[in-house]
Amino acid sequence: MYEIFADLHVHIGRSKSNKPIKITAAKSLNFENIAKECVERKGINVVGIIDCASPYVIEDIEEFLKNGEAYEIADGGIIYKDKVCILLGSEIETAEINDAGKTGSAHNICFFPTLKDIKGFSKEMQQHIKNITLSSQRADISAYYLIDIVEKYNGILIPAHAFTPHKSFYGNCTDRLEKIFKEKFNKIIAIELGLSSDTFLADQISELENKTFLTNSDAHSLPKIAREYNKILVEDISFKEIIKALKNEDGRKILSNYGLDPKLGKYHRTYCETCEKNIQGNPPVKICPNCDSKNITMGVLDRIEEIKDKKESISPKTRPPYIYQVPLSFIPGLGSKTIDKLLNCFDTEMNILHKLSEDDIEQIVGLKNAKNIILAREGKLGIQAGGGGVYRKNNR
Repeated sequence: MYEIFADLHVHIGRSKSNKPIKITAAKSLNFENIAKECVERKGINVVGIIDCASPYVIEDIEEFLKNGEAYEIADGGIIYKDKVCILLGSEIETAEINDAGKTGSAHNICFFPTLKDIKGFSKEMQQHIKNITLSSQRADISAYYLIDIVEKYNGILIPAHAFTPHKSFYGNCTDRLEKIFKEKFNKIIAIELGLSSDTFLADQISELENKTFLTNSDAHSLPKIAREYNKILVEDISFKEIIKALKNEDGRKILSNYGLDPKLGKYHRTYCETCEKNIQGNPPVKICPNCDSKNITMGVLDRIEEIKDKKESISPKTRPPYIYQVPLSFIPGLGSKTIDKLLNCFDTEMNILHKLSEDDIEQIVGLKNAKNIILAREGKLGIQAGGGGVYRKNNR
């Protein structure tokens, strides 16, 4: 057994032939570039690329496998340069009837072991999605039915960024996942917390006590890969091993979740659309105290305060620690040239954030930057709360 780092939510902006995939993602985000970024700069061992159901991406994958640097393995996944395993995924937006009886929407990330499986899934989903070539498109079915299609092609379904105010189950559709999945709820083995939540907040909801928590970047550009990630204990890098870890089977498990403090997230607190300010009052905030407007976007903290059913946050014994960590790109004073200098000396971001001493770092970028990196590693950089889709930066 050995420890690996995994980021299981990375988007593709364009195909290699420049076809649009995720409209809001960077053009440099294609299948091959993501694989290279994980190996050469990030030090990520398993990456979930979640736009692989697009026929344009499937073409890129088939071409990628022909060049000899990557190959599929029997236990699922594509291995690149013997250093990173790529999990083939698809983010699907489902139509849900929310608690108010209106149609809401939620994102689901679905992973499949083989290219054959995701090709079959892609073909079938063309019956439910108007444009399968684009990422995160709205399907005409609920996740209750989607999970059956996913399992038909040997895949798993994970609710994505489960608490964000837009396109998520708790944020946009329901106060309980079990209302959506009903008798299939036990098939949900994990949920993705999202950038404005953490273990402490999520463990105030009792139905999540036996679900594994994941922290992923939802990267829309190459530098944002591994903004949040997971440390996992496995025997090797493959789809099969990751599933075992999510199920806590045969000694495989999530060892720790690394993520931003929720206060740094875009949607941590309620935001008044009229005042154009986030609101710092006692949660849950439903009406702006400044202008009495109900035209608000409810923050993750406020939403969880509204729907929680536990008096205090108590995690199960099997729950790994959630470690607040700021990625290099968020640290004050570390511009792209300084980060490149660090990577040229120390290979990957994971090495810098996890292995190097302050003295090692100081020799390359000076005492002040070295201290900030260590503070980031320890989750001790000062922060402001985010809201309304705007990230809050560190105060230092």
